[in-house]
Amino acid sequence: MFSLKEFLRREVRPALGCTEPGAVALAAARAAEELSRRSAVEAVEIRVSASLFKNGVDVAVPGGQGARGIPLAAALGVLCGRSARGLEALGECRSDHLEQARLWLDRGLISLCCDEAHSGVYAEVRLVGPDEEARCVIEGGHSRIALVERNGEEVFREVPAGSDGGPDCQALLGSGSFEALFDLVDGLDDEDEAFLLQGAALNGAVAEAGLDERLPSRLGLTRSLKALLDEEVLPDDLGTRIRLTCCAAAEARMCGVPLAVMSSAGSGNHGITAILPVALLARSLGATSRETARALALSHLATSFVKGNTGRLTPVCGCAVAAGAGAAVGMTWLLTEDRQSCAVAVKTLLADLAGLVCDGAKESCALKVATAAHEAYLAALLARRGSGVTSPQGLADESVAVTAANMGRLNREGMAGADAVILDILDERMKRDRSSC
Repeated sequence: MFSLKEFLRREVRPALGCTEPGAVALAAARAAEELSRRSAVEAVEIRVSASLFKNGVDVAVPGGQGARGIPLAAALGVLCGRSARGLEALGECRSDHLEQARLWLDRGLISLCCDEAHSGVYAEVRLVGPDEEARCVIEGGHSRIALVERNGEEVFREVPAGSDGGPDCQALLGSGSFEALFDLVDGLDDEDEAFLLQGAALNGAVAEAGLDERLPSRLGLTRSLKALLDEEVLPDDLGTRIRLTCCAAAEARMCGVPLAVMSSAGSGNHGITAILPVALLARSLGATSRETARALALSHLATSFVKGNTGRLTPVCGCAVAAGAGAAVGMTWLLTEDRQSCAVAVKTLLADLAGLVCDGAKESCALKVATAAHEAYLAALLARRGSGVTSPQGLADESVAVTAANMGRLNREGMAGADAVILDILDERMKRDRSSC
């Protein structure tokens, strides 16, 4: 198997902005590091999977001052990205880099191809200079650099398992038992505790940025939700505060606020959903740091447990079905410290939100994150009362493992054509927008 520390190192990482354009920026940065002069690049060729295209086409890029999309992320990755920073590759982006990136876009130096031959996480960036070229491929994980080439010659090739040849934690969790999650958490030490609490602080800071009325959002969801709370249209209770806080963090992130979040299972929005509801409930209960960290660890583990069945990038909204399940486990543990109650909470959450579709990353993801967070809290409250989905019905089965496997089957077989339909809709809108310019 693996230890909790190994799991946290692989599946819980800081990420700047949406992880799909972040993966493209990382690939571009790593390819650029093979060139003698980044600014002399004459062509940037990008190929991404359909799933990555869907999640990167309409989301703001950190450092982009509200500008959006995969081509911009690639351009900034070439100009200022640092691959050593992983999913925070654009952390040193300046206004002059953005100006140069926009110039490249205006000159048509950047091309983007949606490669439907690849699924899941796949991003390839090829850079062509006056007398040299470089290529980088990211595959199987948002920060997993699988191949680097310079002038057609292989510079680096990753081993199949993990980024350092270690175990694929997500796959192993997905094929294992739900009980194993609790056994892993028994290995939590002071270092793990500090790291988990750091994640809560990071995501809390992003939520604060989202609550700022100056947030440059096209939708203003957080502002309106807060107004409903201030006007006493919504109750001022923990459930509403969980909804508002998670909405704020997700909306800020989708708007490109240049603050890192702690991701979970390869997604920043998953991290927001998996972390903030648990942290808020722990604070309201007066939980100790160790109790809070243990609940956060369980949330991350349960998120990856579900993702191990559904896959990393899916037609189903992972914030709802995976991170929502994680948050339900973490909160139920805080309320009950009972494994069976946690199992009931997961099945309740999945029965509630099964089939919620992922239609790409953008500000309205804040609505889904907020819904998942609130429903996870409700599932935890029901589980504490001994209520919820306690018997097999619909996709929910007797065990959490079979229920998660059913979700995976729904995702792979039942919704196999969903991404194609969504991509067609997005493509039609992009063509319409271009023709109106």
